[in-house]
Parts: sequence; structure tokens; C-alpha cells
Amino acid sequence: MPYVIWITGLPGSGKSTVASALKDKIPHAEILRMDDLRRVVTPEPTYSEEEREHLYRSLVYMAKTLYELGHTVIIDATGNRKSWRELARNLVPDFFEIHLKCPLEVCMERESSRTDTHGAPKDIYKKGKAGAPVPGMQVPYEETERPELVIDTEKKSVADAVGRIMGLTEARKGKP
Repeated sequence: MPYVIWITGLPGSGKSTVASALKDKIPHAEILRMDDLRRVVTPEPTYSEEEREHLYRSLVYMAKTLYELGHTVIIDATGNRKSWRELARNLVPDFFEIHLKCPLEVCMERESSRTDTHGAPKDIYKKGKAGAPVPGMQVPYEETERPELVIDTEKKSVADAVGRIMGLTEARKGKP
């Protein structure tokens, strides 16, 4: 049975790394990365609220459509507004929200030193310090009151995170 997992958190919290490792465990899953969508839909992004609203609603629609076609979907996207994640929750019956929690300072350090960006723009926080609208800095990250999992990626490894997510999906589906 298909399901949708939204891996959310600040830039640099480990979303893309966890999503890729999770796909290794669920090879038939499709990963929807906001960074990939943004490059196609807005090749010169402004990161305005209106642009974000359109992109995130499009991302949710794609996840819902793939789910309805029988695909398991992993969404790799900051999704700083809880209304977008709630939209997905309301449209997809088998939905899991995984919040990767990580202190802003750690996210900033990771983002500045990463070599594999999984397609994410470089120097996000440097741009944020210069005034660009970055979640966790100028743009608030709205935490959901009821995510299925919160994983502290400062303290937990990628393998631990994937294990917890797999345990959650298997328990929901009634598997041992």
C-alpha cells in the first residue's frame, strides 16, 4: 500500500540525506525534491511568499497524484509553513510528517561545509545573513503540533532516523 512521507526541517537539517537513505530502504518510492521542482518552475526564484505558495501547493498536488496512482512518495522539502503540510495531510489518507529538528547554528555549519547539496542552492544562510528570505532566519519555520515523528538530527544518525521512519510506516501498516 502506498503512502506519502514529508521530511521537513530547516535547510541543513538533513532532509535530503535522510530522504536518499530512506529511498535505499524503499526502492520503489519516488522522491519529490523542492529544489528540483523550483529549478524547473522558477529558474530564477524570488522566494516570495506568493511563489512559495504556488510551488508548495504544486508539490502537494504531485505527491497526491502519485499516491493515487499507487506510488509511495518521499517529499524532501523545508515546507516552512504548516498549512502546506496540513494540506498534504488532508489530501493524502496515508500521510507521515517527519520533522527533522536541528539547531539553526548546526544547520548553518552543515550547509556551509556540505559538498553534496542534492541540488539545493549553495550559501543559503550566507544569503540569509544578507537579507534573503531564509526559513529559520527572516522567514519563520512553523512547527506542526502533531508530526508523526520528530528526529533530532544533531543527536541521531541518518541510520537511526531511517530506522525510526521505517518502524513508523511498518507499525501504521500493521506489519510486525
